[in-house]
Amino acid sequence: MTRPRQPRQDAAMSILPPLSILDLAPVVDGDTTRQALLNSLDLVKLADGLRYQRYWVAEHHNMEGVASSATAVLIGQLAAASTRIRVGAGGIMLPNHAPLTIAEQFGTLAELFPGRIDLGLGRAPGTDRPTMRALRRSLESTGEDGFPNDVLELQSYLGPAAADAPVRAVPGQGTAVPIWLLGSSLYGAQLAAYLGLPFAFASHFAPEMLMQALQIYRSTYRPSERHPRPHAAVGLNVIVAPTDEEARHLFTSVQQRFLGMVRGWRGKLPPPVASMDALWTPAEQMQVERMLSESLVGSPDTVRAGLRATAERTGADEFIVACAVHSHALRRRSYVLLDELIG
Repeated sequence: MTRPRQPRQDAAMSILPPLSILDLAPVVDGDTTRQALLNSLDLVKLADGLRYQRYWVAEHHNMEGVASSATAVLIGQLAAASTRIRVGAGGIMLPNHAPLTIAEQFGTLAELFPGRIDLGLGRAPGTDRPTMRALRRSLESTGEDGFPNDVLELQSYLGPAAADAPVRAVPGQGTAVPIWLLGSSLYGAQLAAYLGLPFAFASHFAPEMLMQALQIYRSTYRPSERHPRPHAAVGLNVIVAPTDEEARHLFTSVQQRFLGMVRGWRGKLPPPVASMDALWTPAEQMQVERMLSESLVGSPDTVRAGLRATAERTGADEFIVACAVHSHALRRRSYVLLDELIG
């Protein structure tokens, strides 16, 4: 049995910032939701023995190709299947829930797995309008007006109990689960800076405002007791294979998924194809490539160079890596090859 390699504690030890994993528990064509969940449990065990900092899953609903909708339930299973790596949400769409409920869920996780649970929060619905109705979410509000107050309320439930508090989160109170704010626009960057919280930008699917959001977050950051300095994580799509050609071939699964988003349909992750040329129009290709511009796809040498260039360009404190590959074995291989790049 090999001993797990320890995670880096100081980004200055390497040119590259620490790496973490974002797993959407992809359900692939020809397979089942159950297998997608089992694949996630297998992948977290692999990551636990490598040098990844965190393993996050995200809340999405009514999507045939994503199995992480019951996010807190899945996090509990992932944490139980691992021993070292931090496990959490990237993220919980807070407007879908009462803050007290989330405090109780993540407080329970923190009590069971102390020191290993993260709570990333987003304000998007993570779904479509009919599903918003099914979630009992108001369609009259975008969630912006109430979101800051919900974050503060959630923080209060996870912090020390006030003597006169009429409502307490049990479990939850006093667990101080680390809260991150997530975003794909400038709003999340501004709020994270104002509240003095870590910030993760979803540039793996919405890269247009990445650099502006990072600039705003850092320049307006208000130090907090727990986070005296800003900490910015950047989302990337990364696929590593022995050759550039094989990696680009595997990447066509992601391109097909995003083409589906452009066309307004969602489905399971499709197998790779020899060429995308016959599948999209020039306008669709441009749109998909713009959405996926923060992607590093290729051989170890190609991806290493891309990581270094992205680190220099963004000054990221951390990369959170999504890797949607149709074959679970090849997804595992990609994460192993990526881990070797930070050795």
